[in-house]
Amino acid sequence: MGRVMRKKMTREERRKLRQKNLNRDKYLLMMITPVVIYYLIFCYFPMTGIIMAFNKYKTASGLIGIYTSEFVGLKWFRQFFGSVYAWRLIRNTFLLNFYSLVFGFPIPILFAIAVTQIYNEKLQKFVQISTYIPYFISTVVVCGIITNFLSPSDGIVNRILNKLGFESINFLSLPQWFRPIYVISGSWQTFGFNSIIFVAAIMGISPELYEAMKIDGANKRQIITKLVLPSIKPTVILILIMTLGRIMNVGFEKVYLLYNPATYETADVIQTYVYRQGILSNNYSYSAAVGLFNSIVNFIIVYFANRLSRKLTDTAVW
Repeated sequence: MGRVMRKKMTREERRKLRQKNLNRDKYLLMMITPVVIYYLIFCYFPMTGIIMAFNKYKTASGLIGIYTSEFVGLKWFRQFFGSVYAWRLIRNTFLLNFYSLVFGFPIPILFAIAVTQIYNEKLQKFVQISTYIPYFISTVVVCGIITNFLSPSDGIVNRILNKLGFESINFLSLPQWFRPIYVISGSWQTFGFNSIIFVAAIMGISPELYEAMKIDGANKRQIITKLVLPSIKPTVILILIMTLGRIMNVGFEKVYLLYNPATYETADVIQTYVYRQGILSNNYSYSAAVGLFNSIVNFIIVYFANRLSRKLTDTAVW
């Protein structure tokens, strides 16, 4: 019936209806306008620059040169995949994120479950606040702390090793130590803040369900496995899908501040390579091609992860 009525509306009636809706939602539209403008200017408009990945761009040609430079097709992509660095960069980028996902993703979930089982309200707030604080510490400061703690001369870690009879280790100059340092420090810095959404999901579980399980004789382990985990399952899946969408994006600042030529074997990632090629070497078209490849891989991963999730669990982002 609604569709039939809409078809019979005249042009003037449709105009009045649109005007009525605009007047009704004008304050909401005013609130969302700055956000839309921000994303158009800083997110969507710059996306037109991906054409630079298919051109031979030179800085002398200015901004307009991004769109008017000589078209070279897939030259830069072939150059990247033909280089000796391609496999190393892809491997390092993937492994750093994969290890962060495997070891870092479950920790916020487990912490959220643990903190919601603390019935002393003051103690619960203290634990939560104390674990949120590291997230707000600047990456530069965190890397400075890591560097000081792992210093081969006077770092606290090497002092402990010396007390135990071991020789000092120059952790930040050994490739095999970079991934553990990156993953452990990243998990420590973010697990408290990342647990907020899981704590909120757990808090949303009806108290009546807890009472019903207790009346049925369920212990704490059964409450967690039979009630809490199934209840937050959709939230966990959605966060996992969004995390998979960034599996080829490593925190540039942290890697850049911690790595050095001695650790390139395991520390050099696509983002730092793009920085060196684009900013330091002025090879903008080549670095744009590498960055575009990285974005395409991320999109493919999140697309298939979403489809798999929808097929297996009926929960998906779209």
